[in-house]
Amino acid sequence: MIKQLSWRMAQALFVVLAVGSLTWLLVQALPGDMAWRIASGRYGYDRVDADAVARVQQELNGALNGGSALMHWLFDLLQFNFGRSLVSGEPVMDELRWQLGQTLALAGVSLLLALLLTLPLGIWAGCHANGRLDRALFWLTALLKSVPHFALGMLLILLFALQLDWLPSAGHGELRHFLLPALTLALSLTAVGVRVVREATWQVVSSGYYRWGAQKGLSPARLLLRHGLRNLSAPVLTWFGMQFVWLVEGVVVVETLFAWPGIGHALVHAIFARDVPVIQASAMTLGLLFVLLNMLVDAGCHLLDPRGARA
Repeated sequence: MIKQLSWRMAQALFVVLAVGSLTWLLVQALPGDMAWRIASGRYGYDRVDADAVARVQQELNGALNGGSALMHWLFDLLQFNFGRSLVSGEPVMDELRWQLGQTLALAGVSLLLALLLTLPLGIWAGCHANGRLDRALFWLTALLKSVPHFALGMLLILLFALQLDWLPSAGHGELRHFLLPALTLALSLTAVGVRVVREATWQVVSSGYYRWGAQKGLSPARLLLRHGLRNLSAPVLTWFGMQFVWLVEGVVVVETLFAWPGIGHALVHAIFARDVPVIQASAMTLGLLFVLLNMLVDAGCHLLDPRGARA
């Protein structure tokens, strides 16, 4: 574990340096007048004039150009000093903390819904391989996996918000606002998760020790609880841990569709506004979160199966 933790810490340092440099260079390479973009974000596109752009250029005073500026940004990033937003003027850390909290909340609810759908269906299908439910789930999950997030979200909005008027189509702040975006993400996760849990369950059920337990007279429920769940938990935990990373980093479309104020939605707006501190902080936070979640998954697999961790 010490070796794995050291490797993850080295990855985290690399993420800080790589993301800080790449975001700086990529933003500099984007077409258009950066000062005009920042002024548009501050005052609105309909209120931008030459004087507003000149004031922004004078305020920045060359802070967005040159190698020395890049080194200054990297030095601040290593100290987790993200500075202030070039558009709002607010501390980036305060904005990022709130936006990341919204994204983590949405990802957590989505993962919980996916677990509630995936585990019972996948375990049942694995214990009754090639049965009717197994074959039906195969076609249903294939269909769900082929539908893009934005299309699935639009279908849910049309059904539950416009036709049935049960749920709001956008917004945040209440529990009901979670349901449609979380269900959109959870259904996509379930489409693959059911097959992962099914295959892991089938490998356990078809193993020699499992069949030997059945021959000793253990009931199916007790056999699954004593010999099945622990052995299939490691691959399932690994997969769901990686999917949580994907949820946090891949909710940009869903957040935009449902007007969810998360870090992905903020990153898109920051790119349009050329808000370099927000872009750097958001991208670096997502990268560090990826490393952290991978480290937690490694630790969880080590606790569930120390033999595999030592291997």
